[in-house]
Order: sequence, then C-alpha cells, then structure tokens
Amino acid sequence: MPHSYSRATKAHEDSAHAIRLQKVLAQAGFGSRRKCEQIITEGRVEVDGELVTELGSRVDPGSQKIRVDGSRIHINNRHVTLALNKPKKVLSTMDDPKGRFTLRDIIGDKYERVFHMGRLDYDSEGLILMTDDGELSQHVMHPKYEVAKTYIATLEGKIGGNVCRRLVTQGVHLDDGQITLDHCAIIDQSREHTIVKVVLHSGKNRIVRRLFGAVGFPVKRLVRTQIGPIKLGDVKPGAYRVLSSVEVKSLEKEVGL
Repeated sequence: MPHSYSRATKAHEDSAHAIRLQKVLAQAGFGSRRKCEQIITEGRVEVDGELVTELGSRVDPGSQKIRVDGSRIHINNRHVTLALNKPKKVLSTMDDPKGRFTLRDIIGDKYERVFHMGRLDYDSEGLILMTDDGELSQHVMHPKYEVAKTYIATLEGKIGGNVCRRLVTQGVHLDDGQITLDHCAIIDQSREHTIVKVVLHSGKNRIVRRLFGAVGFPVKRLVRTQIGPIKLGDVKPGAYRVLSSVEVKSLEKEVGL
C-alpha cells in the first residue's frame, strides 16, 4: 500500500514539534536508523491509523498516534547505556540459533530493547557498549565519527619498537585498505610474547588481529579496554555496569550529538 496522509494528518508535518518518523522509532528503542527505515519501508508503521512507507515523513509524536505492528509506541526519554565486559566464547549478538552464549545471556531480560553498538569477535574480550537509544547507536557506529578504540593485545614473539613506529607512521596495506594505528606502545615482553597497547579508529572486522598478523606477530589474546571516552574499568568478565549521565554526555559529545 502506498504512503498516504489525510489532509488533517499532513498538517502535523508543519508542526514545530514534527521530527522524522525513523528518528521517532529510534528514540522508542527499535534500533539504528537503518533498522527503523527498514521497518517503515516494510509497511509496519501506522500514523493516526494510516500506513506510512515513505522515508522522510515527519510526525509529531506528542499529538499523533504511532503504531508498529499494531502496537502503539512510546518514546523513551530516559535511555539506558551499558558498558559490558564480553568474555571469550560469547557471540556479539542477542540471539544464536545454535544455542551458543550471547550478550543476552549476560544482561538477561531486564533491558528489553537494549542492543549492542559494534562487535568483538568470538575469541576477543572486553568492552562492548549497549543502549536502547537508536540515535546514539547510529552515531557511535557510523564511520563518519570514527570513535577511537583502545586494546591490549598479547602477541606471539618479541617485537621491537620499530614495529610499533611503523604501524603508526606507515601502517599496513590489507585487502580492504591501508590501516594505521593512532598509538602503539609496548607494555611488557618476554622471549615468547609481547603485550602492547594500541589505539585506532577503524572499526573493520578483526582489524587488530589482521594488522599484527600481517607483520608476522599473531595475536594470542585481545582485550578492548576503551571506546571513545568510555573505559571498561573494573567490570568483571561476563558482567556490566550502567553508564552515568556524565559518561553518556561525554560519549554523545564525542559523536556529535
């Protein structure tokens, strides 16, 4: 069914309080902007009883009735954002048909609409941010904002400072482009391994493992300790904490909100 608005409904688009429909859905906890746009184009959204499938439609959530799949939505002005410490062997997803452990097994059912902002691979550990704020999630994950991420990596073998310098100044050309580190520092090393702290903006899949693998030092263990201004802190593996309002504000500032 095509997008349709009655004359009375159309008038709400000119309201001072009118905002884009996909933004309203994101604020209500239905996911990222892309996910909310998909919900609209799939014909699952009604505004004042009329089906809306056109992206860019503006609505006034304070005076109009908006329904998704027949249920009226309510904008959540009190979002929650979590810092979760993902252990190894946990999938960065909310559900797994094979029954493997997921992020849902850690947070339970307390936060129904919380979803993860970014991922860590199955064997990596550390900080994953989760929220029910679709707009915040969209900005954190968008390549435009390139939020810095900090990792502690344990490498096979003993590397010299020249390797770190090369990765910062020259980088490495991988199959999906040239990658450089913002920071690389040796924390500890022995004959068998080296522990380094690295900071980079790229969010490409398995980027730290691929980067060090390309220069001959496979990663034995990888822990993400910080995303933008948010630090993992003393959160134990398999646990999480709720970010303070000050932390959320600092994250929003980092991503242009």
